[in-house]
Amino acid sequence: MKIHLSRRQVLQMSAALGSGGLLSTAAVAAQPQRILILGGTGFLGPAIVAAAEKRGHTLTLFNRGKTRPGLFPHIDKRQGDRDPLKGEGLKSLETGEWDAVIDDSGFYPRMVGASAQLLAPRVKQYVYISSISAYKEPSPIGGDEDTPLAMLADPMVEEMGKNFEHYGGLKAACEAAAQAALPGRTAVVRPGFIVGPDDPTGRFTYWPARFDQGGEVAVPGAPTDPLQLIDVRDLAEWLVLLVERRTTGRFNALGPDQPMAWGRVVAACRKATPTPSTATWIPGEFVARQDGIDFPIWAPYVGETKGFHTWQNRRAVQAGLRFRPVEQTVADTLAWYQGQLKEEKGRTKLAFTPAQEADILKRWQASKAG
Repeated sequence: MKIHLSRRQVLQMSAALGSGGLLSTAAVAAQPQRILILGGTGFLGPAIVAAAEKRGHTLTLFNRGKTRPGLFPHIDKRQGDRDPLKGEGLKSLETGEWDAVIDDSGFYPRMVGASAQLLAPRVKQYVYISSISAYKEPSPIGGDEDTPLAMLADPMVEEMGKNFEHYGGLKAACEAAAQAALPGRTAVVRPGFIVGPDDPTGRFTYWPARFDQGGEVAVPGAPTDPLQLIDVRDLAEWLVLLVERRTTGRFNALGPDQPMAWGRVVAACRKATPTPSTATWIPGEFVARQDGIDFPIWAPYVGETKGFHTWQNRRAVQAGLRFRPVEQTVADTLAWYQGQLKEEKGRTKLAFTPAQEADILKRWQASKAG
């Protein structure tokens, strides 16, 4: 069968193969798996497809067919809705058997529970993509997978809230729904910030793109502040590895394997572009006191957010999670962003505006003058 890949998928696969990633040492898995992906065409989904196909696995995608429906015309697709009460719901999943399900589109426990219960008799493993936000706030320093989870005041709520205040509790409840349907057969994966090529959020992408523009760049915090993230390609390859090894359990999926300083990421952004720039460092204590200023990716290393970028990832590393250097992630993200401005007419909107940057610089300068 001839496989047709989009230009983006070719770039993703090439980058993964050249990265020394955790699955690049063997072209095909010893035991090909049948994998159902609930989602598959957003950000993490296409990276999973690339990693799984590279290993020779057979894929099925289930989604509404609304997000980039032209991707992967060669893959078996089941159309429907995660909400069984909408349209045909999960009807297209009533037949078929799979070795594993990777659920990267479950946000509400009623819907995750419905898909997990429906598929439980016909799958061996359910991999649910949760979030580091599933933990109770504030984040402890050095928290692990046994840290208490967020709780919903109203367990029936099915909206994120004006400020996404329900997001963490919903993710924790989704975890419970999947585990209840497939006890002993679930892997709960809690990523932090997922970054890299094809990211539509514009959060991490902001930094290499901003340094590429040059000039004075407002940078929050201190170079020694901790920062955690995971390249989407590393996460996708590891998810495939979990399926191949039939791994279960709960895992914090963020990196790198050793603590990383925010200053290293800033240096990588400057190195990735020849455009001259200067970094104006604005102390975290000052940023934390400002209303309406929310720098992407970074979090103040003070007060209630001090533990945000300090989660332990020992379990995931022991289960095979590996990380490419952040310098490669930065360079690849910038190269992709420059290309997508033309190819997709700006699908990614940077998560911090010039007006916001000018505002915080003005406030900082005024504080020093006063």
